[in-house]
Amino acid sequence: MDKSVLKLVSWNVNGLRSVLQKGFMDYFLSSDADVFCLQEIKLQAGQVDLHLPGYKAYYNYAKRPGYSGTALFSRDEPLSVTYGDDDEGRVIAAEFGDFFVVTCYTPNSQDGLKRLGFRLEWDKAFRAFLKELDAKKPVLVCGDLNVAHKEIDIKNPKSNLRNAGFTIEERESFTNTLESGFVDTFRHFHPDLRDAYSWWSYRFHARERNAGWRIDYWLCSERFVPRLSGSEIDAGVTGSDHAPVVLLVDGDGLAFRE
Repeated sequence: MDKSVLKLVSWNVNGLRSVLQKGFMDYFLSSDADVFCLQEIKLQAGQVDLHLPGYKAYYNYAKRPGYSGTALFSRDEPLSVTYGDDDEGRVIAAEFGDFFVVTCYTPNSQDGLKRLGFRLEWDKAFRAFLKELDAKKPVLVCGDLNVAHKEIDIKNPKSNLRNAGFTIEERESFTNTLESGFVDTFRHFHPDLRDAYSWWSYRFHARERNAGWRIDYWLCSERFVPRLSGSEIDAGVTGSDHAPVVLLVDGDGLAFRE
């Protein structure tokens, strides 16, 4: 189905069962998205009975209950859907006629950076996966990528230099992903915009003070850039410690089906 404007939404809901009690369906319905991706659903099969008329639903559950997990809802049925082969439910890739959509919840390096090595190896494997898809058709990548790329993407850069999500190693890894053929769509449209964040700690009234991090993204293959129409953060949407991020695409002639 061809559409003049394609709308894609990504949101780390920090627990789907929780956010369902905090206005999730109101936002979902009002967003009128063609593809809606979730991260950190913290869910097992059968734990919610979610009715999404007009959408196909795909879930990747973590083996560990109440942890991680991703979901993808699409108006058009994908040609194929693949799931990451880890035990934490972190990746879903949906193939459409002219493009892929990938939703991702990147591992956090954790306090004391005890999982930094694992995180960097995970980044390498995920980057190779994206390149494999990109060799076939353009890729739209969304999710909580758990890194604030530049100082402009975090409120307090100096005090966070060795904290998970802002280490030099993680930021360089993200640079490597971009340099492998992808574009940060938000910075494409807003190269110098400051104080634009997608995650705020629940502590110290961080959201009220807008002391946040921009760690949620829509990336796209470089050759897809001419189709981009907009990339925004719905910072006013509450219910999670993350805000939804939105991508608008010129859909003229863009096929969901082959």
